[in-house]
Amino acid sequence: MSTTYGTIPTTPPPSDPPFLVHARQRVRSDMGTRRPWKEMVSFSLPESFNAALQRIQTNTSYFHVNYAMIILFALFINLLWHPVALIVFVAMTAAWLFLYILRDEPVVLFGYAMEEQVVLVVLSILTVVTLMMTRASVFVAGLVVGVVVVVAHGAFRRTNDLVLDEEDGGGHGGDRVVDLKETASASYSSSNS
Repeated sequence: MSTTYGTIPTTPPPSDPPFLVHARQRVRSDMGTRRPWKEMVSFSLPESFNAALQRIQTNTSYFHVNYAMIILFALFINLLWHPVALIVFVAMTAAWLFLYILRDEPVVLFGYAMEEQVVLVVLSILTVVTLMMTRASVFVAGLVVGVVVVVAHGAFRRTNDLVLDEEDGGGHGGDRVVDLKETASASYSSSNS
């Protein structure tokens, strides 16, 4: 009886297909911009309608990945009670991911490489047709709920305590807290002078 404890295998482990490696890298880089959920809890009433619009704009650019996740979650929850629509949603999402978003090489059909614009048009038409074949109102209702939640959060989430990442570093070595209200008013007054 022979034992293999402590031996090192000589064959390399099987590697993932290149499109999966690329997909993982893309998802990790996009998810890297997701903000911690606890940062989203800091509320106050905006002073005016324009202040609310400014907050929505600032919060949307800061929390864009979190907001996309909220909208997709609302859509998914709404689709749970409509299994056919859920299957269509998953299939169309997979088609968009593999045929348009995550691919590096052109789509080849019957030996011919399709241009990116053709793939975009075909996927768009296919998406509209499948939405009409299923009950499109199910998708619209889920999206509306998600967008309402995001807009309400954006209007009431304070923006003066957000931590902005410095891309160039600027010698400060990382993150810093910027009072966006003061920054916006300073740039507004200097542009009107």
